[in-house]
Amino acid sequence: MEKSESGAPIYRYTASNRNDFELASGGEHIDDISDHIEKHIGEIHMVFHELISDQVHIDVHWVQPTEKRPFHTLVTSGMSDKAMNTPEDVIDCDYAEISICLPAEWKISEEDFKDENNYWPIRWLKQIARFPHEYNTWVGYGHTIPNGNPAEPFAPNTKLNTMVLLPTIVFNEDFHSLKLANKTIDFYSLIPLYTEEVNVKIKKGVEALFDGFDKHAVTDILEINRPNTAKRKKLFGLF
Repeated sequence: MEKSESGAPIYRYTASNRNDFELASGGEHIDDISDHIEKHIGEIHMVFHELISDQVHIDVHWVQPTEKRPFHTLVTSGMSDKAMNTPEDVIDCDYAEISICLPAEWKISEEDFKDENNYWPIRWLKQIARFPHEYNTWVGYGHTIPNGNPAEPFAPNTKLNTMVLLPTIVFNEDFHSLKLANKTIDFYSLIPLYTEEVNVKIKKGVEALFDGFDKHAVTDILEINRPNTAKRKKLFGLF
């Protein structure tokens, strides 16, 4: 298997080899996931439902900003209806859901989503939630998914181009997993990265990003023009 300089495996995908459409019904654990969200994040204001779903039925739960948490939170349900195809040496990581946090001023409505500058975070939630089932693979801690090869910016208003999956830091650790009778669901936050940050992760591993994240106060909350934590400042005409 191909590996990065850090020793982490690299998975490459082209077009899916699936030709059949598998109609999915409503989420198996939507009530359990909804309760988990409301217990650890806040009241769900709205659920964006899929009308027709292939493989798994992906819904997106929206928690509006509050005084305590002044940002939008969007969390999937349905990704965990099917087990992912995890390697034999990866234990208890078969089921996952993902989230992303957006600043309070982010425009969220059906009308606003007609503008890709507003919709791309939701698009990527849904794409990554379906990705492991579409390609018979898995996603988990520290995995990165680029926007194309080579990676291109997610939208015209940002240079961020790759998602990394990490445990949330804006919510307490109890939100990281949901234990049910027949499975444990892990929750990961999507953090968009710049090309230079991806290169650091490839060379040194995902943990090498954390010092830069701490220095520049990078959290789950998306900032489309945040500092590039891996880019050196120019001093005295030199890099």
